[in-house]
Amino acid sequence: MAVTKSQIAKQVHDIGFSKKASTEIVDTLLEIIKVRLENGEDVLVSGFGKFCVKDKAPRRGRNPATGDALMLEGRRVVTFKCSGKLKARTNGKE
Repeated sequence: MAVTKSQIAKQVHDIGFSKKASTEIVDTLLEIIKVRLENGEDVLVSGFGKFCVKDKAPRRGRNPATGDALMLEGRRVVTFKCSGKLKARTNGKE
């Protein structure tokens, strides 16, 4: 099951922040990450991983319903590469 933003805010609240401050902290952190990615910047969180923006070139595709060929526009996608520490921890090797 995925962890939700409200669950993260609750854990921040459990540390000792007010509920309002916890929600604002989580919202602000996510907004900073979003703005940086929108600007094409990478976001590195030491010990966690790196969010990167990659440019995808236009390519040929097809409509699966009709089989018609079409050109898909270029786009930007966000990728995530976890740190070695996180990888080791998720595999129980830390």
